[in-house]
Order: sequence, then C-alpha cells, then structure tokens
Amino acid sequence: MTHEDHVQLLRKAVPVGSGGVWADVGSGDGAFTLALRALAGPKVEIFSIERDRGRLENQKRNFQKQFTGTRVHFMRTNVEDILILPPLDGIVMANSLHYFSDKEQILNKVLHWLKPQGKFILVEYNVDSGNSWVPFPISFHSFVNLAARVGLSEAEILSSLPSAFMQEIYSAKAKKAV
Repeated sequence: MTHEDHVQLLRKAVPVGSGGVWADVGSGDGAFTLALRALAGPKVEIFSIERDRGRLENQKRNFQKQFTGTRVHFMRTNVEDILILPPLDGIVMANSLHYFSDKEQILNKVLHWLKPQGKFILVEYNVDSGNSWVPFPISFHSFVNLAARVGLSEAEILSSLPSAFMQEIYSAKAKKAV
C-alpha cells in the first residue's frame, strides 16, 4: 500500500488540521502514524507505540524527513504492558489487533486512555480466519459485535481496499461511550 492508501483509510475519521492527542498502537514502521500526522496537521500530538526498536528508529527518520517538529513520542513497549498516556482524542490500531486472540482484553486495556466520545480507528483484514502471518483477523461484522462488548458505539466502515494478501482491508471507526 502507498501513503495515499493509508491516508484514504483514515480520512473520514480524522478531519484535516484537527490536531488533538492520538495514539497509534502497534505502529510498526509508522505508515499509519505518518498518515495520521498528514491528516491531523501540525498541532497533533502522537504517541507511537511499538515494541520493535528498529521499526521505531525507522519512524523517527521518516518523521524527521517529512514532518519535522511534530510532537510525536516514540514509545518502545508491548501493548500488554502498562502504559502511561494522557487522555486521548483518538486511537489507531492498524494491522495490529490481528496478533491477539483475546481482542476484548487488549481493547479494554487500550481504550482505558480514550476520552468519552473519543475515536477508535481499526484497520484490519475483512475476514475471520487467519494464517501464520495474520493469525487472528477480525471482519467488520465481528468488530461490530466486539465494539459493543468493550464500550464502543456507532461502529461504521470508513473505507476499504482490495488486498492481494487477504481479499480486502478495511478501516472502521467507533466512539467510546460516555
């Protein structure tokens, strides 16, 4: 996927220039972190959470080239570990939730930092059976059911793209209940 694909998947949930305080959980090489910054603009503050040091270093280099001066905190930690974050306006989990079999447990932990009415954006393969690279994907239909169990409401698909890897990748948004 290209940078424009990443931006397209987030565009309907992140108004241009909206700023705010966001986290990208399981940010990998930072493709969606960069897309988030491109949309939210220079007033955004981002917490990029990734366990792999090399991938975080790659993100730092990309931010220095593309978005110098952005308030981005590169946090090397596992999602399961205790994190100290400020109240968040939004959370992105792009291609990271499918590594967890117990999605409800992970989301309950992550959503703790989301403000009431804060946005949760999921980017995922639209299937419910995985493989060795994507062990536990979650279709949009299954995400709607999960969202209700973890205190999210108004789940909706934002965008989708064909995927040569697993049929289709989609982005969805939900809000944290008050």
